[in-house]
Amino acid sequence: MPAIDKELVVLAYSGGLDTSCILVWLREQGYKVIAYLANIGQDEDFEAAKTKATALGAIKVVIEDVRQSFVEDYIWPAVQAGAVYEDRYLLGTSLARPCISKGLVEVARREGAAHISHGATGKGNDQVRFELTCYALYPRVKVRFEISDFDRC
Repeated sequence: MPAIDKELVVLAYSGGLDTSCILVWLREQGYKVIAYLANIGQDEDFEAAKTKATALGAIKVVIEDVRQSFVEDYIWPAVQAGAVYEDRYLLGTSLARPCISKGLVEVARREGAAHISHGATGKGNDQVRFELTCYALYPRVKVRFEISDFDRC
């Protein structure tokens, strides 16, 4: 494992407004940013997101295909357990956050990043899902700079 770089952040990046603003804000704060995109099966133009992240100043963009892991390790066990919310909602997004967080942690460890960031607000459970998963898998990392840490751009 490389030495920890206190100025390096791995950002869960979607290419949308919030995570694009966070990427720029992190750069303005003096951080080097690696943009991490997880392909969990969503209809996404990953090359366009990569181009955008690079244009906004990401030093590296990591795109990982985690579809098989998402199905086998997250969706299938949830289906087997009958996990639904209010007897009607499947938990796709809820299950995706730990899967994405696992990838964030793997990249942070591999690259020596001291920080992980995401675009989840403090209004819902996504922030908790991201952060607790990251801390459980990599207690040394600092999960910071979520969108609630600064004024929206």
